[in-house]
Formats: sequence, structure tokens, C-alpha cells
Amino acid sequence: MTTLDTREQPASQIEIAEVVERTARLVGEHYVFADVAARLAGLLRADTDHHRQAHSWAALADTLTRTLQSVNGDRHLGVRFHDRPLPEDGGDPLADSLPGMARASLGGIHRVERLPDNVGLVRIEPALFSPTLAGAAMTAALRLVADADALILDLRETIGGDPEMEALICGHLFDRPTHIYTMRQRHLPDRQFWSPAPLAGARFGGDRPLAVLTSATTFSGGESLAYALQQHGRATVVGERTGGGAHPRTGFPLHPHLHLSVPIASPVNPVSGTNWEGTGVVPDVEVPAAEALDAAHRTVLRTTPPSLIVT
Repeated sequence: MTTLDTREQPASQIEIAEVVERTARLVGEHYVFADVAARLAGLLRADTDHHRQAHSWAALADTLTRTLQSVNGDRHLGVRFHDRPLPEDGGDPLADSLPGMARASLGGIHRVERLPDNVGLVRIEPALFSPTLAGAAMTAALRLVADADALILDLRETIGGDPEMEALICGHLFDRPTHIYTMRQRHLPDRQFWSPAPLAGARFGGDRPLAVLTSATTFSGGESLAYALQQHGRATVVGERTGGGAHPRTGFPLHPHLHLSVPIASPVNPVSGTNWEGTGVVPDVEVPAAEALDAAHRTVLRTTPPSLIVT
């Protein structure tokens, strides 16, 4: 294929047809729900003439994404345009960027603070990075708040995450191994994720008040943690309804400037029997995101045993 390196340059109709067919084939083979995958592949192929009218690779990415999200609105499914040519080895740009993002954000530990009345606060942003990248930082942050009388996890700007990090965090917040969810995959056996047995060292544990802050920005891995804690009755979710993206994804190159994201699994919560895809996590206390911290502080204080509150 010819490499076009600016969004203004028109793509040839032949190249567009090749990209559309490759997109249809990959989605048909890999999208988590086989029936939806077949329908989407058919829509893409039927709409090839429409896609051929795209005047640039950026425009083609937009029109392909609209078609891909037209059936069930899966926000993890889509095509992204990249100004610079992607590596020839076909790597996943998002996955490749995670180590740098983790370093630049101190492992996603944006803020650790003691609020009035001995309430701990841990703000995670932008993502729950894998334990390999940020496990030590997350453990250190959670141990700093282990002696708090109540805890607030701020996930308002958490837009992704790794299930192993979610399990690590839950290991600090439950007092026994807890089934977080079962990941159902199209081509592989189901995989269960559990929080580990209580870890050695300081832990906040499972018996003190816990609140989770959410916003409309909270997405994917951030939603997963909020939903698991809410469904197990471990936390009160305070803030806004979240973005509604539950399906883990992988990536495929379509062209030097286009990359396809395809969800390949679907989590099933053992309590609800479903997940937050399309609906988002619905707060227990619904307030604007900017007011969520104050509201959560009041909420956890109402459920903190009076003997623990320092006046």
C-alpha cells in the first residue's frame, strides 16, 4: 500500500476497498460476539461504496468507526487515524504507549491524601496500569491509607485498566478471596479473576467505609473496578454515570496510518450476571463529578463508627 502521511491527502478507492475488506475480515473473525461480528462484517462490505467517498485516511477512520458502532454502540470497537506511520512490525500503538504513560504518571497514582476526620483519598489517573508497570506504586499508595477510618477511591479520570491491577487493589479491600468477574472469550475458555488472599503488610481491609468517585469520563478499567466494588456491596459509588465500555480489546494494523481496535472478551459479574457495557456504572449517590468528593466525604462519615471519628 502507498503510505499517505497527512490527513488531507485523498486515499485511492482501491486502497480504501482493501482497508474495508480487511476491517470486515478481522471484525468477523475476532469480535467477541459472533452474531454481531457477522452482522458488522456484512454492513462494512455492503457499505464499501460509501467508504470509498472518504477524502482522507482520517475521514475513512471516522466513517468506519461509525459503521462499527452502529449495531451495539461498543465504544471499544473502532478505527483510529495516526498522523505518523505506524511501525511495520504491526505493534499495537495503545499497548506500546503504556510503559511511557505509567512512568509519566507515577504509575497512575495521581494523589494520595489524608482528608479531615482521618478519611484517606487515593486518586488514580489515567489508568490502572498492570502490576508489572505499577504494582509497587499502587501497593505503596494503598498502604499509606491503610490506617484511615474510611477511604475514597477517585476514579473520575480513570479511563482504562488491567484486570490484574484491579485484582491487586481488591486484595487490599476485601478480607477473603473474592470472585471479581468471569471473562468470557470467543475463541478461548472462560477465565475467572479473583482478588488474592489477604496480603501481608498494612491493608485497609473489608470492614471500613469505602466510596468510589466516578464521572462520565470514567471508562473501561475504571468502570470495572467501580462496578465490582459496588456489586459486591463493598463500596458506595458517588458521582456520574460512567461511559459504558466493558469489553477488553486488542489491536490490528489496517494501513500505515490506520489501526483497528476489536473487543475480544466480555466480563460477567458473579453478582449481577452481567456488566456495564452500554449502560455505564450507575452511581448510588448521583451528583455532578465536581461535587463527588465532598458528597463522598459526607457519605463515608455517615457510615463510619462514631468511635473511629477523631474530633
